[in-house]
Amino acid sequence: MLGTVLASALLLTGAAPAVAGAGWTPSPIVWTTCPDDPDSPAPPDGECGTVRVPLDWNAPAGPSIDLAVARHRATDSAHRLGVLLADLGGPGSSSAEFAVSPGFFSPEIQARFDVVGFDVRGTGRSAFIRCADAGPAPGDEPADRAEFAVLRRYSEKAVSDCRARNLPVFDHANTAVNARDMDAVRRALGEDRISYLGISYGTLLGQQYAERYGDRVRAMVLDSVIDHSAGIERFLGDRATAADEGLRQFAAWCDRTTTCALHGQDVLAVWPRALEIADGLPERRNWLRDRVFFDMYGPDWADAAQVIADTLAGKPPVTTRFEYNYASIRLAVVCQDFALRIRSFAQYSALRAEELRRGPLMRGSTLSHGEAMACLGVHGPPANPPHRLDIARAPRLLLLNTRYDPATPYAWALAVHRQAAANTTLLTYEGAGHGVYPRNACTRSAADRYLLTLEAPRHDTTCPA
Repeated sequence: MLGTVLASALLLTGAAPAVAGAGWTPSPIVWTTCPDDPDSPAPPDGECGTVRVPLDWNAPAGPSIDLAVARHRATDSAHRLGVLLADLGGPGSSSAEFAVSPGFFSPEIQARFDVVGFDVRGTGRSAFIRCADAGPAPGDEPADRAEFAVLRRYSEKAVSDCRARNLPVFDHANTAVNARDMDAVRRALGEDRISYLGISYGTLLGQQYAERYGDRVRAMVLDSVIDHSAGIERFLGDRATAADEGLRQFAAWCDRTTTCALHGQDVLAVWPRALEIADGLPERRNWLRDRVFFDMYGPDWADAAQVIADTLAGKPPVTTRFEYNYASIRLAVVCQDFALRIRSFAQYSALRAEELRRGPLMRGSTLSHGEAMACLGVHGPPANPPHRLDIARAPRLLLLNTRYDPATPYAWALAVHRQAAANTTLLTYEGAGHGVYPRNACTRSAADRYLLTLEAPRHDTTCPA
């Protein structure tokens, strides 16, 4: 973390209106030295500040909110190309911290761009959303109407309590709102146009910005693509298929890798037995599936193999990882960006059957299934409803996706590419994992060349694993 504060207090306030008169103009950012990170051996290499924006863009004269912003200045200021806004996704990641963290972007990108990140609403130091402990959760795979009703009541209370605890920002945190905030950041920076690189959920922010402010985009890289047009069936089914494809990639790796803890065994044959053993251990159900699923992100096949082998041997599990405040903020963001509304046990049963049909090995996707079950308690239509992408005013965008991505399935990148065929190019990394840009020289150089020269590959292309 960058420290206890980025700049003064980042709190909701109604003291000062966000507008003067009929128009609204952001104040210039006052940059200060970023506080030291007590967990880091070196101080952050950047500047920090805030941008104040309206809490409700439909009522710009009302209360306002401060967004944390951080910047790493171009190291070759004489040849500076402008600003590269970067978003790490999540939702729940701190993109302000990401912008000033070393090692992700190439030296060429850091030389020519001011790399800027801002914490979207509810994350980092922008009115952080944190739900209270809702108590022991019932299983998220109800077997009958009674269990479904129990789960739904639990979710409704959890959502209601979290919303009450985090008002008013909870009702104003979806990605369409964040896209308007991003343009306020652009204006506060004094830039006519921006370049952008968004990863995972950050690709949805980029898409929605390009839809609304396409003429303000210089270049845009969308790495690991979210498809906002996905209904609940594809939201669940495509990720279920991707999870099973990932497990098959792991099995193939283990078969050819002598250091794999399961080498010499039929991984797909022992996997169901490991799941059965894991579900009988004193941990929550599906912990092994969840652990292996998140190992697919790297991918960290060695860890996946070891935890499966340990489970088969009856050893106690290692606690799964925590990802920022994702479990809290998804209620305010994902549940409002997608129509994840399951209204009856009959509908759930049909959706679950399709999940298992498309992903029998992994029992569906732990990510999308968990999101859909968390959203059971959300009422009314989504504030930012799914729709097909329309970026006619934007320049050519570069899409990046791995062939075997458990979180943003390759099918989603193909769908977004088809929706904007006239001005998108797709680069496919022929391997597994989540995230493409830093994979190898091929992926990094293609993205860098585009950002530096605006020359995207002339045709869809691939990079080897």
